[in-house]
Amino acid sequence: MSLALFAVLVATPAAAQTVDTRIARVLTAAPIVDGHNDLAWELRDAQGGKVEATDLTRDTDKLPHPLQTDIARLRRGHVGAQFWSVWIPADTAGPRAVEMTLEEIDIVRRFVAANPTAFALATTAADIRRIEQVGRIASLIGVEGGHQIDGRLSVLRQYKALGVAYMTLTHGKSLEWADSSTDDPRTNGRAGGLNAFGKQVVAEMNRLGMIVDVSHVADTTMRDALAVSKAPVMASHSGARAITDAPRNIPDDLLAAIGRNGGVAMVNFYPAFLSNAWRAWDKLRTDYAKSIGVPADIYGPRSPAPLATWDAAHPEPQATARDVADHIDHIVAVAGHDHVGIGGDYDGINGTGPAGMKGVDGYPLVFAELARRGWNDADLAKLSSGNILRVMERVEAVATSLAAQPPIDATAR
Repeated sequence: MSLALFAVLVATPAAAQTVDTRIARVLTAAPIVDGHNDLAWELRDAQGGKVEATDLTRDTDKLPHPLQTDIARLRRGHVGAQFWSVWIPADTAGPRAVEMTLEEIDIVRRFVAANPTAFALATTAADIRRIEQVGRIASLIGVEGGHQIDGRLSVLRQYKALGVAYMTLTHGKSLEWADSSTDDPRTNGRAGGLNAFGKQVVAEMNRLGMIVDVSHVADTTMRDALAVSKAPVMASHSGARAITDAPRNIPDDLLAAIGRNGGVAMVNFYPAFLSNAWRAWDKLRTDYAKSIGVPADIYGPRSPAPLATWDAAHPEPQATARDVADHIDHIVAVAGHDHVGIGGDYDGINGTGPAGMKGVDGYPLVFAELARRGWNDADLAKLSSGNILRVMERVEAVATSLAAQPPIDATAR
């Protein structure tokens, strides 16, 4: 035995070696399918749209504006497939929203094409399995907000034709046809939910084989979507409200309904959705930032000097893999092992994340925590990929059953 190997074995407890080895084995056999990553917007906004100039084969954490995603870290994190979000700001409306979405889709296609040995485009569960078998990361696309179709089902259909696998019904602002969890209701006389057009959106997504994503939506909207959808839904990046009281998280009655629908709730890694203590700290920090006129959504060493001083005097509470596991365990207790997944939201959480999980290499820490809590290999594999793959297959089957139906000819106005 070499001295270097002896040092590693001494430094690492035997139990931890066993758990780490087990998790590596499980995730090698069932690589993670993550429901949400905002790299496309970060390449556009923070990197100036220089897609090909951003070398994802290098450690992007060392860039002047660090990223949470690169190919080496995806591999260390055992990611086999990624839904790349094509998010645009929720206050962007009309034709410009469609233009920006097309630009975001182009960004995803460009960074996939620029790294052909690492990535390959996918649209189906079979694609994911095929691409993983040759050692590449399957790359899928999700539109993060119904405002991005400009109230037109024709636009929705064209997104599907470009390879979009899911659409989140709303982002942070309510629409005239669907209400958001973080805005006042606008539909149904302000009673909230989906209006008639919103229900047509869900029906057309079922017909097309697009997954209905209920992250970000109001409880009323989620309830309506679950009542209308003939196919399972996903919550691409949400947590359990019973654990962390955030409007973006899902209450128990709706988690149970997602289970009955056959869907999947994919747990987000943003500390604001994981930890009540972090939420309270962040509110104080945001209030202070507003009082002195500096942006509050910058964390760590890039924070404005006054906020860095505030941070030093008010240490940030640490969310951890245990917090993520608490959300996962709660969803399992309410909805069952078949209805939970992973949706980290990396590069959409301002560089934050649980301790040791500030990038896409951090996933194994959650699986190790769950293993220590007694999870078996089969349930860990359902969490990593099995549940979302099953949802995708069922969505595809529903679309096949509806193939004879003509497109729904409707607009929001």
